[in-house]
Amino acid sequence: MPIESLLPPDSPRLSRENIGYARALAELEVPLPPVLVHRSTMRIIDGTHRLLAAALRGRRTIDVRFFDGSSEDAFVLAVQANIAHGLPLTLEERTAAAARILRSHPTWSNRAIALVAGLSAKTVGAIRQRPGGEDPHLNTRVGRDGKVYRIDTAEARQIAGELLTDNPNASLREVARAAGISPSTVRDVRDRLCRGENPVPERAARQRADGVPPGSADHVALLDRLRGDPSLRLSESGRVLLRLLSSQAIDPARWAELGGNIPPHCRELVAEMARGCAKAWHDFAGYIDGASADPDDLPRLAHPG
Repeated sequence: MPIESLLPPDSPRLSRENIGYARALAELEVPLPPVLVHRSTMRIIDGTHRLLAAALRGRRTIDVRFFDGSSEDAFVLAVQANIAHGLPLTLEERTAAAARILRSHPTWSNRAIALVAGLSAKTVGAIRQRPGGEDPHLNTRVGRDGKVYRIDTAEARQIAGELLTDNPNASLREVARAAGISPSTVRDVRDRLCRGENPVPERAARQRADGVPPGSADHVALLDRLRGDPSLRLSESGRVLLRLLSSQAIDPARWAELGGNIPPHCRELVAEMARGCAKAWHDFAGYIDGASADPDDLPRLAHPG
């Protein structure tokens, strides 16, 4: 496609393009992947820096892949693409993207949006409870029963503590936006963590203001803990494992929806594949627990086609 025929992206990035990153791409002596374009609007979904790199190389055309879907889904795809590769999105950009996806896809679960935006489900839940899902400094949130309550300071402090643990270089303002509290409160949370203390003061821990009791530890909470471990997040094999585990963390209602939409002639095959996957995870659990030290004992699921 001619470069001049493509329009600027509806990007999750809050800052302008990084010309230094584009120059680095332009200097690569390998072909760059095609850019992803929303067919109905001709806006770039993913590949702005590749487009700039092509222009810096003096090219007038660029390879493209088209996406046929709504503008809302195109934005979700843009967020997913920027989370998966390229110049990373900042914490503030990921939080803003999650808030926008909550408005355009309100029926999506917190976990689904968290997976797209590169946040924890708890952080997305906090964003969802803000009136309008966008103003981090309002002093009320919408509870699970639909009523409006004061902000649960204890929960917000806990979220801020997790964000600071996951992103130690994040600014106070970025964390404040994500957790829905003031930068001064985030500073107090950071100081408490540095002293090895609980980010939530004892008195605040006893006074839960939003009427929502703390949830019990489940596989989703365990997944959030694993996502916060740098030894997994910063290695390729660790990221692959986290993506695989994330794909299993689905709400029961979502499982029911998926099962209810399977065509009758596919049910038997899907059930057989699901049992095989369950056995594969069971064997993998035994392997990492030390029940088997031989990788050859792990199952090998055949890929269709």
